[in-house]
Amino acid sequence: MTDVYLFLFALIALLCIIAFFVVRGRRAGEYARLEADGVPAQEPTPTRAGSAGGFRAGGLGAKVRSVFGGEDADVWRALEDLLVKADVGPKASADLVARVRGRFTTGADPAALLREEILAILGPDHPLDLGADGLDVILVVGVNGAGKTTTIGKLASMLAAQGKQISLAASDTFRAAAGEQLEVWADRAGAHLVSQDRGADPGAVAFDAVTSAVARGADVLIVDTAGRLHTKQPLMEELKKVKRVIEKAGATVDETFLVLDAQTGQNGIAQARAFTESVELTGVVLTKTDGSAKGGIVLAVREELDLPIRYVGIGETVADLRPFDAAAFTDRLLA
Repeated sequence: MTDVYLFLFALIALLCIIAFFVVRGRRAGEYARLEADGVPAQEPTPTRAGSAGGFRAGGLGAKVRSVFGGEDADVWRALEDLLVKADVGPKASADLVARVRGRFTTGADPAALLREEILAILGPDHPLDLGADGLDVILVVGVNGAGKTTTIGKLASMLAAQGKQISLAASDTFRAAAGEQLEVWADRAGAHLVSQDRGADPGAVAFDAVTSAVARGADVLIVDTAGRLHTKQPLMEELKKVKRVIEKAGATVDETFLVLDAQTGQNGIAQARAFTESVELTGVVLTKTDGSAKGGIVLAVREELDLPIRYVGIGETVADLRPFDAAAFTDRLLA
């Protein structure tokens, strides 16, 4: 009898080991497939703290104090030069200098004054406020290569982790494999995807997505759009049409995010300005802040376009989209 028990115990242990390796193999295969499609395999987290972005510390505070403690005859011109070199932009730099100069007194800490004025320009943080009755719609726009589709996937994962039912609309019907890439993200987030064949009418996709999302009782619909060069007016007109079609379907666009590659610097400002002329933007998502981008682009976007930074991309994983934290960013820039 003892031998029988030992045999059964050994058999159960063997089956458990086999089951372990089968499950691990399946997960490894799934992770490999996701990574091959450019989708990181990390699980989303329900809550994500605000972030300064992946910008490296700029050392601006010490440089400012050095200017004011040196022998430069024109400290204000020197301060403006420092800001321009940090990619703040001419307009925002001049405004910051004027603000600090108007408050500066002998013995004051210029870096502390600069911090206060940067925070005043950035204004309060703007968290995503969804939850009103009915369907919330987020329209996402931007040029190809900025990380638009990846941002949508990360945003969908974040909202799904908060318990929301998410639908995605693949209205980028121009770029090859755009729908397939969004499908991978939809699977990852547990979101429902509405798509049509490549070359289909983007407005028709958006219309179907709204009606489908309402029928399914979805909480949020995120609409992808074709990457547009800001110099291509017909494409910008198409973007206006997508928004009109969403409204015709009975929904309201609650948020319109412009995705900008932080590494494009001042060229990103030109992109953003053209988009503001086509749709009413409610905020900017800055991607690739963990690369070579300088933090000053945040101030340039905020000052020249009067658009808040809503989210920052800080890496490649699914959890690396974070709400923007103005205070943390300012401290990072000056550190």
